[in-house]
Order: sequence, then structure tokens, then C-alpha cells
Amino acid sequence: MAYGDGPDDVALRRAWETFCYQVKAAGQQIFKEHNPASELHRVDALRFLTQNLGQAFDLALETRDTRYPGMHSFCGPTRKLGGDCADFTYQQAWIDGDSVYRIHGERGTARFFNITVQGPRPDGPGVLHEPFGDVPEASLAGAELAVDHDGTFEVFLGGAPRASNWLPTTAGSRKLFVRQGFDSWDEIPARIAIERVDMAEPKPLPTAQQMVDAIAWAGDFLTGVMGDWPEFPFTHGGVDADAPNRFPAVVSTDGDTKRGRAAVNMHWVLTPDEALVIEFDAHDGFWSLTNMGVFFNSMDFRYRPVSYTPSRTAVDTDGKVRLVLAHTDPGFHNWIDTQGFERGNVTYRHMLDGAPVPLRTEVVKHSELAGVLPADTATVTAEERRAQMRVRFDAVGRRYTAL
Repeated sequence: MAYGDGPDDVALRRAWETFCYQVKAAGQQIFKEHNPASELHRVDALRFLTQNLGQAFDLALETRDTRYPGMHSFCGPTRKLGGDCADFTYQQAWIDGDSVYRIHGERGTARFFNITVQGPRPDGPGVLHEPFGDVPEASLAGAELAVDHDGTFEVFLGGAPRASNWLPTTAGSRKLFVRQGFDSWDEIPARIAIERVDMAEPKPLPTAQQMVDAIAWAGDFLTGVMGDWPEFPFTHGGVDADAPNRFPAVVSTDGDTKRGRAAVNMHWVLTPDEALVIEFDAHDGFWSLTNMGVFFNSMDFRYRPVSYTPSRTAVDTDGKVRLVLAHTDPGFHNWIDTQGFERGNVTYRHMLDGAPVPLRTEVVKHSELAGVLPADTATVTAEERRAQMRVRFDAVGRRYTAL
């Protein structure tokens, strides 16, 4: 058998060749003006592309049939996307508004837990690439989730209303989105599965047309990923590319409310001898800060201190949190590693009780940090830092082996 002997050969080859051209075009985006020309930045951009190449067909094909849904894990230590928070896990399942679904599993102990039904993607500019850009329709927070005595739970989507653990769907419902946020290193992630309640037959094998459609979706996904980042937040997300090293005011949209969070991003630029002090009042609720690369991809949170939450942060005696973003370890407890990048992004998120607070920043010389910070600011020895990183490494591993 050779090319042309099959009735779908032409369509399949054309689809694949188009996809290969799209991958090539996406690769050209690593050289965009926003990305510095250093080896570290160029490699990180290409790595960002290859990581998302690895999940393109999980999204486009393997989990795409809404009658046979599957939970897909977006991000992790080796895959970053969409301004991912280092202390969150993200999962999605494609759904439709006609079926009834059962989600079941073990709740775990993550401090933040949210299940959201996402509706259609609007048309027009300002809509992020697939599989994002859709609008939250209904959500279930961890505090609203009824959990059995053994830690197990089940949630139903669609169908007749239920007294608890139920989320409605609409004709436009297209995706389930599950987020877990972790504060302390000993929190355990939830285990989650999804199924259609009347599933009785094996999942059909994909047809040629479904494969052609999947290839097209995957190509658009990759070009969207490389085309939208990092421009999208600068154009549509309130990030001022011309005003680095300071946070704008925290803004919470209606969609953010359904997701259970408020967020704000700072674009930073530091020379090798500079450091950035981030200062804010200690406050109620669950907050997180994550350091990210140029393409809004979280930095190496498994091996480096690039994220902080309340339980892992030292608070000064004046009631303020001060974190030090620096290229090398300054010996202070709250060090945020830059990985040697000359620029990047830090995102602050606030969840649960309380309210977000203003964040103040100051760029100083690395050698002058001791004179800028209060005398009682917590410090660590090299041995203590290694111990911190061992705890981080083990905890991150637990978060992802359970998914």
C-alpha cells in the first residue's frame, strides 16, 4: 500500500503538512522583540513551544470527544502555559450541554479548590487563544463541596438540579475547569475523574475527518500560544510594557469572581547588579506570588524558590511582607529566584477571605539590600536554603504524582 491508495490520504497528508508549516511559523516567534536575545531567554521560549507541542493533541484529539470526557492536566514542572501559578494545578475536561456528567474522587487538602463550567468563547479581539478565552457560567468552591467522611465526593454536571454538588450546564457549555491552590507544603491534591453518566459503549476510534480537525486545532493552538504570549497581557491585561518593576492596581472582573480570585501582574526588568523588593501588608486570605518568564510561563518551581504563599513566607515585625527578587541568593528568607533571566513577570493572586492589598516595589543594588531591609528581616544560611529546597522538591512531586 502506498500514498494515494487510501480514500483519505490526500486530506490527511495536506492536514499534516499544514500543521508542520504552522509549527515552523510558531518557532519563529521565539525571536520576537519582547524576548531578549540571550541564550537563556531564547532557549526558554523554544522550550515553551516544545512543552505545548507535547500537549497539543491531548487537547485536540485524545480528550476532545465530549461523550467520552477525560481530565487533562495543563501545567506542571515540565509544562507551562497561560500565566500558570506555581502553587496551583490546572485540569480541564471538554463537555457539552446535552450530556450529564459525574465527577468523582478524593477531595485532598488543597487550601483552594474550584470547579467551573465554562461557556462559549466570544468573537472579536481580546480573546485569548484556545482552549482559553471562554466565559465562566457556574462554579463550585471548595467550601461549598459536600465531602463524605472518608474524603470522597461526587459532583454532577447538567441534568436535573440536585440539592448539593451540582452545576448546571447550558447549550453553550464546552469545558470543565478545575483549579487547586496549595499553601503549605504538606497539603495533598485531590484525585479527580469524570465520566458521562449513561456511557455504555467503548469510545469510538477517530475518523479521518476527526483527525484532520484535530490537526487543524493543534496547529491553531500552537500558533496562538506563541502569538498571544507575551503580547496579550500587555495589550488586554493591563500590564504596562513601558512601566516595569511596579504593580498596577488589582482588578477583579465578574469572571474572576466566578473563578474565586483577583490577580495583578508586574513586568520586571533587572540588571545583573540589581534586586527588586516587593512589599505589602500581611493580610487575611490566601495569596500567592509566582515568578514567570517572558512568555508568562512559571519558572522552575520544583528546583528554585520562585513562588510564595502565606504559610511559607516570613513576615517582618512591622507586619509587612518583603520579598526580594534577585539573580543570586541574597541570604534573606523570602528570596524569589530570577533563574538568571534579565526580565520576566510576577503575578499576585488573592483568593478566599479578606481582600487584596496594594503591592509596593523598589529597585535597589543587590549589594545594598541589607541597608534597605529592616534589621530583623529573616535570613537563612546556605544549609537552611538547601533544606527549604528539599522540602519544596518533595512537595511538588507529591502534587503531581497524584493527578
